[in-house]
Amino acid sequence: MRATTGILRMGQLSCPCSLGRSGRKFIKREGDGATPMGTWRLRRLFYRADRMVPPRSGLAARLIRDHDGWCETVGDRNYNRLVRIPYETSHEFMKRDDALYDVVAELSHNERPRVQGHGSAVFFHLRRPDGGPTAGCIAVSMRDMKIILEKCGHKTRIVV
Repeated sequence: MRATTGILRMGQLSCPCSLGRSGRKFIKREGDGATPMGTWRLRRLFYRADRMVPPRSGLAARLIRDHDGWCETVGDRNYNRLVRIPYETSHEFMKRDDALYDVVAELSHNERPRVQGHGSAVFFHLRRPDGGPTAGCIAVSMRDMKIILEKCGHKTRIVV
């Protein structure tokens, strides 16, 4: 059985985190449910302005708009990029009905070079209330997210 939970460590802080439903993999593929192993930077920080104030962080925070989506269609020119919805191919909605993306950070996985099929929408986001697995992201509780983001900046790295 593959581990779908882990411990996120940052200095003296240790907190539980959720990983992909397929565990961790060195070679990530679109839709495999695995969290990619490697060292990833936190890029853009997004938040739901209708549900919270901007989180305190060294990362610039951008509010999630109704038209924000993330392309996950292999072969699309905007694969693994923020897109405006409605969008003609398969995409992730950034403004979700659940709370998982109330605050979410884009990770640097598969950005340079961006390789079609090597995974899209790999984020650092909020954990499900039951602590269940993600679709390939890293997730923590809101309490832990706030503590972590206060200590983060553009040089911060997550190692999986």
